[in-house]
Amino acid sequence: MASHQLINNAKQIASQSPVIEVLGLRKDYGGVAAVAGIDLTVAEGEFLSILGPSGSGKSTLLGLIAGLVQPTGGRIMIGSRDVTLVPPAQRDIGLVFQSYALFPNMTVAGNIAFPLAVRGANKRDMKARVEWVIDLVRLNGLENRKPSQLSGGQQQRVAIARAVVFGPRLLLLDEPLAALDRKLRDEVRVELRRLQRTLGVTTVLVTHDQDEAMSTSDRIAVLAQGLIQQIATPAELYRQPANRFVAGFLGIANLLEGVVAREGDDAVLTLDGGMKLPLPSGNALPGSRATMVVRPERIDLKPATDARTSRFGIDCEVVDVVYHGEVVRYTVQAQPIGTVIASCQHVVPRFSPGDHVCITWRPEDGWLLQESEK
Repeated sequence: MASHQLINNAKQIASQSPVIEVLGLRKDYGGVAAVAGIDLTVAEGEFLSILGPSGSGKSTLLGLIAGLVQPTGGRIMIGSRDVTLVPPAQRDIGLVFQSYALFPNMTVAGNIAFPLAVRGANKRDMKARVEWVIDLVRLNGLENRKPSQLSGGQQQRVAIARAVVFGPRLLLLDEPLAALDRKLRDEVRVELRRLQRTLGVTTVLVTHDQDEAMSTSDRIAVLAQGLIQQIATPAELYRQPANRFVAGFLGIANLLEGVVAREGDDAVLTLDGGMKLPLPSGNALPGSRATMVVRPERIDLKPATDARTSRFGIDCEVVDVVYHGEVVRYTVQAQPIGTVIASCQHVVPRFSPGDHVCITWRPEDGWLLQESEK
């Protein structure tokens, strides 16, 4: 999805009533906070991803919302209802696990119908509802197969169909694509986003996969050490990270440290070695230490002889070249700033290790971190 569409979606969602409100939520294990006092709101129809490394507290947070984990403190609201101590079966949620948790002795249709059966649906309504959701997740013709007769992607779609067939207000997904290979994971996440848009169901996805979160979400909450480091649209997180952790966790980030100074009307970052780099316009306080983020794809790589044609240029030596199909990723070493990664789609000529080159970027393509790391 284009970044402007994601931002427009986020604006529309922000004006809608919340489905989930998490207030001061905390979970301690043996005196250690897995979730350390989180406030979070998820709007009606929103697709929110909770993204973080292993041990960040993301699965614990989802378990708290689902009712599978009891909180140490705080409150959980679904709609206007306080569900903090309400059992999972009474929270009106659909839940999909990484392991799928399908019943091996039941057919596809039987697995999908199970939530309707336990809710006492009559056979006619159950049949119609199962047929509708099988068509929705594109499992037509597989109704009578057992889970062992299905591919991983098909099993995942059965698990998703079972989670939405009864029309829950909230869909929770715990690393649902982790067991799939990369190609299949890409295909299923496109289907997942299509399904979420079709149903309009509020969805919370837990994942450690940055690509998965960036490609599916209206907003992403980045977790570390049980705290939300930043919550924003994918484009905002990537372009304007709140701190070093967010910058480094979402893709590759070149981090340049120095002291902010003024040169006439322009702001510059003076590195410890004395080199001055132009800063984007902003409210940076002269004299303060700061870190600038420059993403690899924003860096231009040129022959060293072209340095004079740029507003500024840094002489470097190429130390590594990795071909990634659409892009070539260069690792360069510059005495004033250390190692820098540049991702280039069209580089003429193509460089090799040992070549001397010049790197440069537009001032507006840098981002000055405004907050210290949490």
